[in-house]
Amino acid sequence: MVRGIGTATWARAGRGRLIAGGLGLVAVGLGLFGIWGLGYLGPSPFGALVGLSLVFSAAVVAGLAAVAEQRARAGRGRILELVADDRAAWFATDEAGHVLLRNAAAEQGFGRDAASMLAALSRHMLDPGQLLLRLQREAAVSGTARKDIALVTATLRLSVQRAGAEGFLWRIEDFPATLEAASADLALDRSAGTSDGGEIEDIPVPLMTFGRDGVLRRANQMARDLILQGEAQSALFHELFDGLGRPVSDWLADVVSGRLPGGTEVLRARKAGEDAYVQVTLHRHEEGGRVGAIAVLHDATQLKSLEAQFVQSQKMQAIGQLAGGIAHDFNNLLTAISGHCDLLLLRHGREDGDFADLEQIRQNANRAAALVGQLLAFSRKQTLQPELLDVEEILSDLIHLLNRLVVEKVGLRLVHRGRALPRPLRPIRADRRQLEQVVVNLVVNARDAMPEGGSIVIQTEPVTLVEDLRRDRAVVPAGDYSVIRVIDQGTGIAPENLKKIFEPFFTTKRVGEGTGLGLSMAYGIVKQSGGFIFADSTLGEGSTFSLYFPAHDPVEVVETPPEPRRRSVRQGAGVVLLVEDEAPVRAFAGRALRLRGYTVLEAENAEEALKTLEDPALEVDVFVTDVVMPGMDGPTWVRQALKTRPNVRVVFVSGYAEDVLNNDQGGIQNSVFLPKPFSLNDLTRTVQGQFH
Repeated sequence: MVRGIGTATWARAGRGRLIAGGLGLVAVGLGLFGIWGLGYLGPSPFGALVGLSLVFSAAVVAGLAAVAEQRARAGRGRILELVADDRAAWFATDEAGHVLLRNAAAEQGFGRDAASMLAALSRHMLDPGQLLLRLQREAAVSGTARKDIALVTATLRLSVQRAGAEGFLWRIEDFPATLEAASADLALDRSAGTSDGGEIEDIPVPLMTFGRDGVLRRANQMARDLILQGEAQSALFHELFDGLGRPVSDWLADVVSGRLPGGTEVLRARKAGEDAYVQVTLHRHEEGGRVGAIAVLHDATQLKSLEAQFVQSQKMQAIGQLAGGIAHDFNNLLTAISGHCDLLLLRHGREDGDFADLEQIRQNANRAAALVGQLLAFSRKQTLQPELLDVEEILSDLIHLLNRLVVEKVGLRLVHRGRALPRPLRPIRADRRQLEQVVVNLVVNARDAMPEGGSIVIQTEPVTLVEDLRRDRAVVPAGDYSVIRVIDQGTGIAPENLKKIFEPFFTTKRVGEGTGLGLSMAYGIVKQSGGFIFADSTLGEGSTFSLYFPAHDPVEVVETPPEPRRRSVRQGAGVVLLVEDEAPVRAFAGRALRLRGYTVLEAENAEEALKTLEDPALEVDVFVTDVVMPGMDGPTWVRQALKTRPNVRVVFVSGYAEDVLNNDQGGIQNSVFLPKPFSLNDLTRTVQGQFH
C-alpha cells in the first residue's frame, strides 16, 4: 500500500509552491483589474488590460504546474506501487527532502508522522542532515548514491536515486529484525540517554543482546572487535557461533524461554576465523517488556588450543595403551603360529612339497610381527637395544639398500656436512635396527611423493643450540645434536595435513597404498631414543624431515673377561622350568627346548611353578617365564623362588614391551628379556646364553 502524507506536505512541496505562486498572480491581476478596470482609481482601459493579462498568464502557469505535479506524482506513485509490499522502506521526496509518498514498511519502521527524511532518520542516528545532503547531491549528479551506516543494532543501507527533475526515491534496508523491533530497540537506547546503545557500549566486557528469535539486537565495541572484526553486522545467533554439541539456537531458545537457567559454553566464533573460540555466558534478559538473552563473551582461543593439545595427548596415550594391549595378544598368537611353523620346517626340507607353503606362513607371520612392532614403536613401548652409533657409518652401509628402494627416475644422494666443519659428527645413542627403519620409512615416503621423479638427499650435520629450540609444541634443550635430514623435491604436504602426519593411521595415500603407521612409527622411535623429529614442507616444492639426536662422546671399548662357566657350555645340558599361561605358546616353547636336548618342566602359572619348586631334590638351571600372567606375575614369583635358589638364571618373555619389566627386573640378577614373538632359534639361543 502506498500512502501520501496529507495536504500540509503538498503546501511545502516544490511544485506546490509553483501553483501557489500562480494563484498569487491571479489575485494580483484581479486586483489590478478591480483598481483600474472598474474605476476605483479612475477609469483606465490600459490598466484593465494589464490586469486581465496577468490573470490569464497566472492561470496558465498554475494549470501547467498542476498538470506537471499530477504527472510527477502519478509517476512516483507507480514506482512505489511496485515496491508497496517490499520489506525494505521506500520514500519519495522532493529536492528539499520532504516526504511525498512512502510504502507500508516505511510507515512501520519510521512512523507515519515523519514529514521529511531528516525526521525519519533522526530516530535511528544523530544528526543525519549532512549525510542526506551529500547523498542527494551525489544522486543529482550521477543518478544514484548509496551508503552503509553501521549502527549498534545492524548495518543500515541507505540508497537514493533521481526520480524526475526535482524528485528522489529513497530505500532503507538490512535491518536485523523487523523495522518496528529495531525502532523499539533504538527508542529504548534514546530513552536511556543515548542513541547508540551507550549503556553497554562503555562496559569493558564484550556484550551482545539477542531477541527471542535469535536476532542480534546490540553489540558493544569490544564484542564487535572480538566477533565481527570491529564492524556492526546483522546476524543471527547461529550465524555467529557454532556449537560443539547441540545446535546453539536450541540453547538460546531454552535460556530465553526459561527452560534452562543459562550457563557457559565454549563455542567457535564463525566470523572471527577458523580456529577462533569464545566462552559464551548466556542469561535471560528482559528489556522494555521484550524478552531476549544477553551474552557475556570471553576470548577462549588460547584455552581451546591448550585443550586441543591436551585432548590430542590423551588420544595418543589411549591409542598407545590400546596398541600395547593389542600387541600383547597378537604377539602371543604370532609366537604360536611362527613357532609351530618352525617345528614343521624342521621336518620338511626344501625338496618337500609343503616347504614353500610353510615358508609363506612364516614370512607372513614375520610381516604381521613387524606391523605390531610399528604399533609399539608409535606408542614408544617397543623394546630397544640402544648403543652408541656412528651415524655416518650406518647411513653409508644403508645407502645400498636404499638405492634398491627408489625407482630409476628418483635419485638418492648422501651428504655429510660435518666433514667440512672443524668438529665432526658425534655418535648418538639409539637402536641400530630401529634407526635404520626410520630412515627407510622416510626415504620411501619421499620416493612416493615424487611420482614424476626428482632427487632425495640424506644429509647429516652437527648442530649446536645455544638456546632452547621451541617449535611444534616441543622444546629442544640447548646443547649439541647430530642431525639427520631427509629432503625431497616432491609434491609437498598441505598445511592442514602437516599437523597430523605423525598421528597413527593418518595417510594422504589412496586406500591400499599405506597403513598410516610409517611416520608415526618413526616419531615413536625417535622420541623413545631421546630425540626430536620435525617436518617442514611447501606445496609444490618438497618436504624436509629433520631428526635431532643428542650427541655423545665416543667411548673406548674395554674388554671385560667372560663370566665363569656355570655348569656346562654344551647345548641342551640343563633343566628349564617353563612358566607360560598361553597354552599354544607353552606347547611350542616346551617342544622347542626339548628338541635341543633340555629337560623341560612346564607350569601354567606362578602358583604352579612355586609348588613344583617345593621339592628340594629338584635342580633347575633356568627359569623361562612370562611377565604378565593371571594371578602372580613373573617377577614376583621369580623373586620369591630365588630366595631358596639364588643361582638360577632367568629368561623373561612377554608380548608387552620391556618397559613393563624395568622396575621389577632391576632387583633380579642374571636375568634377560626375550620379546614375543620369538622364533625357535631365538628361544634356544637365549636359553643357551644363560648357561655361560
